Amino acid sequence: MSLVMTYASSARQPDPEPRPTWSRGAERPPGGPESSAVNGAANDSNVVPITAAHTARQGASRHADTSLPSPETSAKGKKSTPTAGKVRADALRMLGCVRIATVRQMAQVITAEESDGRSYVRRAMKELAELGLAETNGKAGKHPIWNLTPAGQKALADGNELPPRPKAGTGAKAVKAGFGPHGVAVTDAILAYGSRRSLTDWQVEVNHAIKEIGLSFNTDAVLAQPTATSEVRLFELDNGTMTQERLAREVWDYERYAGHRVWEGARGTNGRTFPFWQRHRYTRSERFPRLHVVLAGKAEHLLDNRRQALTADVQGIAIAVWVNTLPRLKRGEPWYEIGVDDPDRRRRRYPEPPGR
Repeated sequence: MSLVMTYASSARQPDPEPRPTWSRGAERPPGGPESSAVNGAANDSNVVPITAAHTARQGASRHADTSLPSPETSAKGKKSTPTAGKVRADALRMLGCVRIATVRQMAQVITAEESDGRSYVRRAMKELAELGLAETNGKAGKHPIWNLTPAGQKALADGNELPPRPKAGTGAKAVKAGFGPHGVAVTDAILAYGSRRSLTDWQVEVNHAIKEIGLSFNTDAVLAQPTATSEVRLFELDNGTMTQERLAREVWDYERYAGHRVWEGARGTNGRTFPFWQRHRYTRSERFPRLHVVLAGKAEHLLDNRRQALTADVQGIAIAVWVNTLPRLKRGEPWYEIGVDDPDRRRRRYPEPPGR
């Protein structure tokens, strides 16, 4: 069963996730989505709360639907063309979630799946630009890359259109600096993995940091949809620009994050130690979130070589790691599991913090 099938209305409900028993490196179709609301971390810098689309907000209904649904169906059974106002609103919501997107990507979400709605989206983006709510600062190939302006972000916030994301940037600086193609590839991975109805459960460039050990990195995308064992799924995308060594180092950083423990207890008492991530970040999770690594930016046979090299470089890692290439993900093909969650091994591998 492909990943995209897990989001279809006919898909089975996700099962609780027991400790994995399959062999390392074997291909395995995914289970149900993991995730939910995330509390701010005491020691995390620039933490952006990750909240599901139905999270209660001041001035908004607790069960308000902020998703991007499929185009409405007319009385004759045909999907109707969305109105200009709805296209503009959906484009703003989408850019608020993924930060960077092309017209092609927005049309894939906003208009009918079997039709080419890029002309509608181009017209809407021109109008949003004239209103000062969206702008382009670079291109991916021949295609302009769109992002919100600060005024566009404020319009979303004022309209209670998305869960609050107080530290989210517009993406303009990244595009101007030449990182637009990476952001576009992240958006492609999000669209390939999920659907329009889960789009508002995504958040990009989420900082993970533990100041006391000097660890800080940004996760390219985080999907917040809860299961019985975890709140989120973490996504890293390599667009073919990193060395193999750096890519492996970034994956190992997640194990360092998962392995760090904090001591708690009143002074003079025995106290206890707890995983930092479970105490201060993903407080509703029983297991450290699974890391999904998506490889893109090169010919498919080169991506397969890169996948095999990453498998060797992270052998023995004690967190759950799945890897796939973007072309395979778009075709709905299963992931390769290259790391298994092992809390006991992490605890042996990382030193206990001193008590007070």
